Amino acid sequence: MTEITGKTKIYFIVADPIHQVKTPQLINQLLTARQSDGVMVPAHVSPADLADFVQGIRGIQNLGGMVVTVPHKTGIVALCDALTPAAQMVGAVNVVHRSKDGRLLGDILDGKGFVTGLASKGIGVSGRSAYLAGAGGAACAIAFGLVEAGVSKLTIYNRTVAKAQEMIARISASYPAVTLAVGTDNPAGHDLVVNATSLGMDPADPLPLAAQYLTADQLVAEIIMKPELTPLLEAAQKKGCRIHYGLPMLQSQIELMAQSMGIEK
Repeated sequence: MTEITGKTKIYFIVADPIHQVKTPQLINQLLTARQSDGVMVPAHVSPADLADFVQGIRGIQNLGGMVVTVPHKTGIVALCDALTPAAQMVGAVNVVHRSKDGRLLGDILDGKGFVTGLASKGIGVSGRSAYLAGAGGAACAIAFGLVEAGVSKLTIYNRTVAKAQEMIARISASYPAVTLAVGTDNPAGHDLVVNATSLGMDPADPLPLAAQYLTADQLVAEIIMKPELTPLLEAAQKKGCRIHYGLPMLQSQIELMAQSMGIEK
């Protein structure tokens, strides 16, 4: 894209906060590479304003779609006109396509993106035990992604225990053979430890789990992209753990996001 004109397709990324997002850079690079007349713009929208924002953009005729991230992945669900089967199962959305008639279709790519991001670094999850911190939209998608990819056991820890229990009930309904458990902040005894919360974006945040119990045989993974080396990953390094950054998850989703929003190759 060399200039914005009256024919330019607009794509939004919606978040709160917004400073940490890297999706606009990657999507705009893709649009440029494909010589597609479009641009992705970040929109800083609070949860209280999300419904008004969505209603306001419905009438934008040249809107292609939007990427939705923290903390809106569950809140956006009720604001979509239709959901893909994956988004229905997970109960969260991270990409929305606007059809020609103005309808908004929500999809979720976090789970597939996370597992594919691990695979891009030579990390398989089949047959391994996983510990997941978080029970929000991204966490739920990643939980389904890990179970679909063949983890033998999944432990979910969330400060609000009821949310972890609800997630387990939903996963169990679709994957009854997988061993599922509500965990504590102690991640010991698992092959893979994943932070799927937003804790770590702000330097003042507490750690999402009790890092003192990490052991050198564990792989510790993040979904946070900024900072790249989060306090949790730094603590894991000091314990001798292998670490996995948050960016590969997004990089693995870019093509999937483009497809979902109707960006042609």
